[in-house]
Amino acid sequence: MPSLTFENASSLPDEDLPEPASFSLWFDAALSPAKKSSEACLRLMDPAEIQALNKQFRRKDTPTNVLSFPCELPKDVESDLIGDIAMCPQVVIKQACEQNKSEHAHWAHMVVHGTLHLLGHDHINQQDAQVMEQLEIQILSDLGFANPYLYD
Repeated sequence: MPSLTFENASSLPDEDLPEPASFSLWFDAALSPAKKSSEACLRLMDPAEIQALNKQFRRKDTPTNVLSFPCELPKDVESDLIGDIAMCPQVVIKQACEQNKSEHAHWAHMVVHGTLHLLGHDHINQQDAQVMEQLEIQILSDLGFANPYLYD
């Protein structure tokens, strides 16, 4: 059974964010194609914290919407833990506005996107990007959201 631990370490109050159950629903939906019983932690953080992580791990000195940290356990350790997802509400909300998307839809996209990274998907080259985007589009469609790559 999928399990997502949720932590709001951002300065935004919980009432300005999607419900924890929504985050879990989106996480579970992203796992569905892989049919994995998995665990992860989702931490919401302010721009300075995610910028520090982005600089340290991706060498990009700017806040970002989502970062994923896949779990790399030794082969002899049995665990359903697949990793951690870091998200910045301020960036997600700003992007939703800039892209004329509902915040709820963009939150869902970012959780699905981050979860797919934990499952090993990437978008470094064109072919991998197309595979990942098609998965995102299908998962979000199944959740009732429009194609996240079509926006004004």
